[in-house]
This record gives sequence, C-alpha cells and structure tokens, in this order.
Amino acid sequence: MSEIRHNVDKELVLASGRAHPELAAEVAKELGIELLPLNAYDFANGEIYVRSDESVRGKDVFLLQSYPAPLNNWLMEQLIMIDSMKRASARRITVVAPFYPYARQDKKGRGREPISARLVADLFKTAGADRVITTDLHTAQIQGFFDGPVDHLFGFPLLADYIKSKVDVSEVTVVSPDTGRVRVAEQWADRLGGAPLAFVHKSRDLTVPNQAESKTVVGQVEGRTAILIDDMIDTGGTIAGAVRVLKEAGAKDVIIAATHAVFSDPAAQRLADCGAREVVVTNTLPIPEEKRFENLTVLSIAPMLARAISEVFHDGSVTNLFDGRA
Repeated sequence: MSEIRHNVDKELVLASGRAHPELAAEVAKELGIELLPLNAYDFANGEIYVRSDESVRGKDVFLLQSYPAPLNNWLMEQLIMIDSMKRASARRITVVAPFYPYARQDKKGRGREPISARLVADLFKTAGADRVITTDLHTAQIQGFFDGPVDHLFGFPLLADYIKSKVDVSEVTVVSPDTGRVRVAEQWADRLGGAPLAFVHKSRDLTVPNQAESKTVVGQVEGRTAILIDDMIDTGGTIAGAVRVLKEAGAKDVIIAATHAVFSDPAAQRLADCGAREVVVTNTLPIPEEKRFENLTVLSIAPMLARAISEVFHDGSVTNLFDGRA
C-alpha cells in the first residue's frame, strides 16, 4: 500500500468521473484516502454537470477518468471536472487518464486528417490541467502534445511478471502484432530473460477503421509459446488473425497480453474463440460482465497509479517506478 506522508503545506485530493468508479476506489484504497465526493449528473439534453461537495481550495487535485464507450461523453465530463476544480481554486490539477482518448489519431496518415490526440491535449490544458498521468500511450510522441509534464506509465512490467509466473521462459517467443511495436516487444523480451522476438506482417486499409489482415510470421515460433503483445485490443480482429497465423506457423501455445481492453463488439467472442490459451489485460478500462470470458485474466493497475500519484504529490520521481525507462 502506498503511504501518504502528511504535509502541512498541501493536501492530496483524488476525485473520479463516472466512467470507472471501481478503479478509482481501488486507487483511493491504495493511497489510504477517501475519494472526493462529487455531484455529477446529466441534464435531459445530455449536458453534464459536475460540482465538488467539498472545498478544494489550495489542494493538489488528481482527477481520474477512464474512457470506455461512449468515449466522448466521458471526455466532456473530464473537461468539466477540470474546469470545476480550476474555478474552485485548486492549487494544482492532474489529469489521471489510464487510457488516453484518441491516442490512435496521433499523426496524419493522409491529407486533411486531424491529429485528434493533440487536440485532446490542448483541451486538457485549456480547461486548466497542469499535468497528465497516463498508461501505455499508443505512440510515445503524444507526450509532446501536452504543454506541461506528462507521466507515461507502462503496463508491460505487470503483465510480463504475471506471464513469467505461468510459463517456462526458455520456451517463449515474444511476438509483436506489427513492425510498429517491435521496440516494446524488445522491452518485453528483456523482462522475460532475453526471449527471442518475432512479428506478424500485416496489411491495413487506411480508409477502413478497425480492419487489418495478418499474413505471415517473421521469426521462429514453431514449438514455442508465443506471447502476443499489444497496447490495446479494440474489436479483436487483428489479434485473432495473428493467433491464427502463429498457430499455422507451429506455435505450441499463444498467450495474448494487452494493457487496454477496449473490447468493442465482437471482440469478446473473437478472443474467446481464437484459440489463445489465455488473454491477459489490465483494468485501465472497465470490462462489463457480458464481455468477460473463461480464459480472460484482468490485472489491476491501481497500485501503479497510486504510486505514481504519490510520487507526483511529493515531487518525487515517477521514472524510478520503471527503472529509469519512464
């Protein structure tokens, strides 16, 4: 459990949006504090109202919000939360966004496309946020979009350590679902004792969302346990296709590991039927009961978030949580 050291000059406050109250309650428990009571509701036309039931004047406020569907509702609620705390004279406001919204729109792939991840950062700043804490950004460059400190946490140590306890690492190959995540796969391989790497070659039509075709495996997976890693699973089509390709290439077993379980339909059914031995994710996003299946394992990132919040509050080093890799 993270320990909050009392400081006469400042006070830590943790508040939660309505998207994922279970995670916020876990983080508060790890910190040994109570959540700030908020009065939040929707008007009949969809407008959102947020007001703190207690004073936050001069306090260090951390606002935790997750972004399941409908994502835009929760983003607007987060912005209103920030504005509310700013107008209530909070000393410092930190956005805690375990899953960063619009992270996949981080660059222009074609002409006239928006860079929506940058827009979100601008919205946070304009609303009054001083700092952002987030987990496993789709690309690291998003840290540069926010005009202020961004603490980028990593889910892979939690996931890798769990998998390490379940497999013989001498028989493991770490597999990236595409060439873009090979660097992350290298970090996984180091964590798993120098496991070999492979990646799945795939093609994508930029005009069609949530569709990519897995084609071939580059690397040795025959007779081995393939650890197929990614930052998020949305509809599950890419990952399910990669499992098929790995099995065809002779993989003995496939374990899927991802930080963000977006699980848009029909992801749960695809993952349950794809032939993977286990699917391991974290709780950065809520996973409703109807989207859970027999071989799904959900690990909690609440201890990691609590430690990061404590370090930020005490002006410590978030980097030290990840052996200097943050």
